[in-house]
Amino acid sequence: MKLFALAGNPNCGKTTLFNALTGSSAHVGNWPGVTVDKREGVYKDGGNYFKIVDLPGIYSLSPYTPEEVISRNFVLNEQVDGIINIVDATNLERNLYLTTQLLETDLPIIVALNMMDEVEKSGAVINVKALEAALGVPVVAISALKGNGIKELMKRAAALAEKRNGSTVLGGVFKAELDSARSFYKKAGVSSPLFHAVKLLEGDELELENSGAKAIYDELSLDCDAEAAIADERYKYITEKLAAAKIKSDSRTLTKSDKIDRILTHRVWAIPIFLAVMFFIFHLTFSENLFFLNGFTENHAWMPTLQELGLATDEGANNFGVEILAVFYDGAVFSPGVIFTNLLNLVLDRISDGVLTLMENGGAAEWATGLVGDGILGGIFAVMGFLPQILTLFLFFSILEDSGYMARIAFVLDRIFRRFGLSGRAFMPMIMGFGCSVPATVNTRTLSDEKERTATIRVIPFFSCGAKLPILTAVAGGIVAAFGVGNADVITYGMYVLGVCAAVVCVLLMRGTTLKGETPPFIMELPAYRMPSAKNLFLHLWDKAKHFVKKAFTIIFASTVIIWLFSHLNFNWKFLPDEQMNQSILASIGMFIQPLFTPLGFGVQLGQFGWVFAVAAITGLVAKENVIATFTTLALCIGAYAGEGTEEGVEELAGLINVISADTGIARGQFIAALLAFIAFNMTTIPCFAACATAKAELQKGKFKYTLLFWVAASFTIGAAVYTVGSWWWTLFIWIAAAAGVAVPVILRNTGKYDILKIFKRKKGGK
Repeated sequence: MKLFALAGNPNCGKTTLFNALTGSSAHVGNWPGVTVDKREGVYKDGGNYFKIVDLPGIYSLSPYTPEEVISRNFVLNEQVDGIINIVDATNLERNLYLTTQLLETDLPIIVALNMMDEVEKSGAVINVKALEAALGVPVVAISALKGNGIKELMKRAAALAEKRNGSTVLGGVFKAELDSARSFYKKAGVSSPLFHAVKLLEGDELELENSGAKAIYDELSLDCDAEAAIADERYKYITEKLAAAKIKSDSRTLTKSDKIDRILTHRVWAIPIFLAVMFFIFHLTFSENLFFLNGFTENHAWMPTLQELGLATDEGANNFGVEILAVFYDGAVFSPGVIFTNLLNLVLDRISDGVLTLMENGGAAEWATGLVGDGILGGIFAVMGFLPQILTLFLFFSILEDSGYMARIAFVLDRIFRRFGLSGRAFMPMIMGFGCSVPATVNTRTLSDEKERTATIRVIPFFSCGAKLPILTAVAGGIVAAFGVGNADVITYGMYVLGVCAAVVCVLLMRGTTLKGETPPFIMELPAYRMPSAKNLFLHLWDKAKHFVKKAFTIIFASTVIIWLFSHLNFNWKFLPDEQMNQSILASIGMFIQPLFTPLGFGVQLGQFGWVFAVAAITGLVAKENVIATFTTLALCIGAYAGEGTEEGVEELAGLINVISADTGIARGQFIAALLAFIAFNMTTIPCFAACATAKAELQKGKFKYTLLFWVAASFTIGAAVYTVGSWWWTLFIWIAAAAGVAVPVILRNTGKYDILKIFKRKKGGK
């Protein structure tokens, strides 16, 4: 099986081509020793199979970033049969810089001229044959997004000669020195001697580490900046020889992307439009009242509920056909995200009921039925039930990213962030946090300033990932179901906004105090707006679903079993029925830590069952999905003890809320505030173990312990603020005064007019 490596600049369409070639055969791991994604797959062409490796996006083969080192080592050291160099045809000059370096290796190379459909739309023309003649390697015009030219690309790639001698575009620059260095590597038997010789002239750090290379470099006695001179020679060749193959259109004509940007990047309307787009996404994902249709009349008579139509009772639907109808409608039309969730939960309910019926008819012991029903199936299915909404939200975010809109938001926010010592580039890994904190943290490597990078890593968990979505959805739904107030999608959207605002405030505060530094320049090439590929979107969703299901049947499976067992065993290892759960090992541990959360509203004020919230928050440190799995497992038991009938989904949490409310007599408003504080705490506290491990690997030595402290302090502060303001509105003024007391000295210090710390030190020294 031949091995081909995909190499290209970031945003050149490399991953799109990889997905088009490999499809469902792709799998993702990590490169040895680093947390950078390694993507591999197989391309099938009849009876021929080709292994495809997607290298990290890079601009050159110089060792400036971990991605460049990985790509360089793979190209030079692995048994690669050829390199497919993906070039963004809309940015030909910039992309060809990497091509000129790849040509200096001894490997067969084929250039995939991607995004040719965009070139044609702009009215420009690229002479592919002229470019092929100038480079001396095959060039194929493709559109990875639409699948055009891919078969021809792989056909010509398969026909590449096994090896070739490297060629350079440097012409006569440093010719004598280059020949001398090349001879040294040839005698040493090093593969790709031309590539190594050029890098040696540049003073490349990795080359100077090789035995004997340092002595040759010293003998060359270069009296100028060879690296800059070589880079200049490359760009000169690209401009004069290679770029001549492109005939540009009239640059005065505004493209479609330019016209759209006049609105979406407007100085005034850009942020309001972004907030409106985000709300629209959340509404289509979580709303049980699509477009608020049943709010147009006072009595809603024109959109009656199923109970009002006589098709259902409070206990459920009258028949299976009505259950199917309830998936889509119950007094209001549900959003797509809710419809898919209802449909999956209906299937999961049927499976759970069938399994329990078989166990009961088979005479299974009570503890076995409880373990399977309340523990295993209850916990796993409760988490699995949120998969449709997670995928729906992820789909919308993928559309925004693949279309090029998210890059515009980073550009717009740079104007705001820069005033507070943060570049717009930091927003990109932050927004990736909506998907998962692990790749978002890795993506902070694009930030050049170490202090900015540290601050960004610390606030990435505030952008709620897909694993936290069940917490927001379940608690928001529980509030609506238990108290009949609010709107689930509005509550969820509001908590997301709270997380984003908290992240911005915290990172700006850090950049103004402990992590203050120079704001790096932000140069970003905005990609043209493109219609996302349905195939690529599906592959993204498939990867997300596989990851979620795998976690559900491994980590969450183990967690639910442990939670159920420890909630039904005492310290003498005696089995306890549901009604004695407060005497269990888990309850004892929960009651011990419960007072810690009193300032956040879900501590001692929640009475004998408040420990459930404390335990759920702690189990969420392993995996955030465990929070709802814990609630479901324990709520079923508590519901049985209190005589409450509960159903799958948020109804279990609503039943738990009703039990605690009746047991403690806590005021409704105060309980709602505590539930919102619970969401805020779990959104901003220490993330899951995987995210913590990644953050520790990416941060400088000694920074991780302070990052853990920051997460704990921030989550307790934010949670306490939400609870106190929600319970007693007048405390808002106290929080504002406290915030001003912290912010004003920072602002004064950043403006350079006053530095409170220096003034204090001077006065202390004067005394």
